[in-house]
Amino acid sequence: MPSPRPTEAPLLQLTALAKAVPSGRVLFSGLDLTVRAGELLAVTGESGVGKSTLLNLIAGLDVADGGEVRLDGQALGALDDDARTRLRRDRIGFVFQAFHILPHLTLAQNVALPLALQHVRAADALARAGEVLAAVGLAGRDRDAPRQLSGGELQRVAIARALAHRPALILADEPTGNLDPETAGRILDLFTRQVREAGAAAILVTHSDQVAGAADRTLALTPHGLITRHG
Repeated sequence: MPSPRPTEAPLLQLTALAKAVPSGRVLFSGLDLTVRAGELLAVTGESGVGKSTLLNLIAGLDVADGGEVRLDGQALGALDDDARTRLRRDRIGFVFQAFHILPHLTLAQNVALPLALQHVRAADALARAGEVLAAVGLAGRDRDAPRQLSGGELQRVAIARALAHRPALILADEPTGNLDPETAGRILDLFTRQVREAGAAAILVTHSDQVAGAADRTLALTPHGLITRHG
């Protein structure tokens, strides 16, 4: 795929981002990042350095102590809670490390949730949910309950839900952590297709060399910002 033209406005722009934990320990400061449509990024780093926190800041689930997050040119800090929620609902797909699958809904209903929040017709939302479940290797499991699934299968449901509404930005926290290498490879192919075909972007927090190897760029998070990893 051709590289994005330098004149294209970035999909995501982080400028001088800073965040500390309640004890006062600084996780990172002066963090800058530009992500353009069509990019797949891996973010690595030591445990406790703030990788999950960084995703939460980008998604507007947490507020930075300093600096700015801009998505599609819109500064998240200038939005109220309702506006951030709408932006997240419409433009972001988030794969949480803890999955957050709702136990009282079927798999298809869980995956269709982002579409339901966008007021997509129920039949269309469930049909799309079935498509994405099949893409993550869960074809025919639409009506199953979450309690029937293993941890790795629940992780795949979480990934399907994040992709169901074709978001502009995919944020995934250890998306292959519970998957065998073959399934992980299939999921990485799915992320890559979403990014390339939909003109989206993805940031995958990971400890996996397999994920890092599939990314266009691999960045290590440090207290002083993001550093490009080579090799």
